Amino acid sequence: MNREYLNVIAADDDEGNIIFFKNIFRDLKVGVKSQCFSNGDDLMKYLSSSDVIIPEVIFIKYDIPGKSCMKCLREIKINPRFSNIVLAVYAQQISENEIEEIFVNGANIFMRKPETYDGLKKSLTEIITINWQYHSSGLNKDNFIMKIG
Repeated sequence: MNREYLNVIAADDDEGNIIFFKNIFRDLKVGVKSQCFSNGDDLMKYLSSSDVIIPEVIFIKYDIPGKSCMKCLREIKINPRFSNIVLAVYAQQISENEIEEIFVNGANIFMRKPETYDGLKKSLTEIITINWQYHSSGLNKDNFIMKIG
């Protein structure tokens, strides 16, 4: 585990959201190296490659095209190589039942996507900061669950 920065993946088909994520990650006090994917298929293809840099955090849009968010969560959670990845799912409009299903399928974090850039920056900063604390201190995150918004 590298303690100088976090490897983070964002999976979202909205190019504007990806630009926001990259800008926010770049401006954080915590070092972040990010990669972005526009669908669930490409995300899972990357994670299954032999030269994958296993991320500490993955942000997945709930209604990502291609392989569904739920299928991605299940595949990531059953693979022992990915046992230390924190999975954060986000959506704007979603029911409480869907949020519960997200956690049941392995997500650690659910974030209701803020409507403003400043709101998104605040939420992502909080998530990355908490994950940085877990990674840099060696805290056990087996039962780490968080809901924002």
